[in-house]
Amino acid sequence: MKDIYLFDLDGTLTDSQEGITRCVEYALKDQGIEVSDRSTLLPFIGPPLIDSFQNYIGLDYAHAEQAVRKYRERYAEIGLFENRVYPGIPDLLQAMQDAGKRCFMATCKPESYSIRIADRFGLTPYLERICGASLDGRILTKEAVVRRALEYARNPEPSRVHMIGDRSNDVLGSRACGIDCTYVLYGFGSWEEALSCQSAYIVETVEDLKEHLLSL
Repeated sequence: MKDIYLFDLDGTLTDSQEGITRCVEYALKDQGIEVSDRSTLLPFIGPPLIDSFQNYIGLDYAHAEQAVRKYRERYAEIGLFENRVYPGIPDLLQAMQDAGKRCFMATCKPESYSIRIADRFGLTPYLERICGASLDGRILTKEAVVRRALEYARNPEPSRVHMIGDRSNDVLGSRACGIDCTYVLYGFGSWEEALSCQSAYIVETVEDLKEHLLSL
């Protein structure tokens, strides 16, 4: 039976589209790149920013680093709170807590920002530990974040642990640690991505997720 659950943040616990895309737009404008439709920036939600500026925009590493710094300039003060908790998430987390499950956050968002978001939106009481990336780049990938969460959980057997996320990096990062992942479709991914990365489970709604996790 699973008793330890690792939740992604963006696209899993909260809808962070506005804050992230506005900050990406801000960073790209500094690079001389105008964005006509912020919805085209949705792929930035989930993977590490340094990778996304290179993979989706074609910036070289040095310019991608500049873009990340510019992104954080706006995000640290404004963007992180342009956000909302998905309806039903507090009830889900409460049900997990009532069932004796241990819940952690495991996100590629910098840990310092993730803690502030969890505090602002009332998620902290449900989470044993909030684990995120480090601003200095030492902890960057989903695999690294998952391993950090596992250390705080006292290195349980992988069979006791389950990841919940909305992008392929959640699936692949947890798989690298021997952990299955449920892919949620209410976030920023897609059926196609969920199938291509061979997620162990796919659920469509928060209510479906609650029922699913309590049955594992």
